[in-house]
Amino acid sequence: MLARKHFDIQAGNYDEAGKAASEIKRTLKLEHCSKELIKRVSVASYEAEINIVIHSVGGFADCTIDDHAVYLQFVDHGPGIADIALAMTEGYSTASDESRLNGFGAGMGLSNIQKSADEMTLISDVNGTILKLKFHREGDDSHDSE
Repeated sequence: MLARKHFDIQAGNYDEAGKAASEIKRTLKLEHCSKELIKRVSVASYEAEINIVIHSVGGFADCTIDDHAVYLQFVDHGPGIADIALAMTEGYSTASDESRLNGFGAGMGLSNIQKSADEMTLISDVNGTILKLKFHREGDDSHDSE
């Protein structure tokens, strides 16, 4: 394992929204990940973090980087996603008016996450949501010299 990070994410804290994603991006650069991988992980981590800020009562994110992959896990503590298939529909959003006024809630988050990740698992019930993502590191700068 090369790096492991943990981030607490507060619901409704728009001032801090995106800080975990920014730190993940910095870490990927330090690990000499490819620009393409950094972009995909950055998009997915930002969208997932924002989803916790605007749709949950709070949660956390974990990032693990090894020689083969980047693993992200986002966990929130509720209220969960009532209809995952509907939530995956581009343009569908349950964002509040406050979230929309802050520039969020276009209904593209889960779709963008799925397009960015190599593997995605999404589990949700009334107690919360778990989103697990995996990004393969093939072609990374770190592997070019091997």
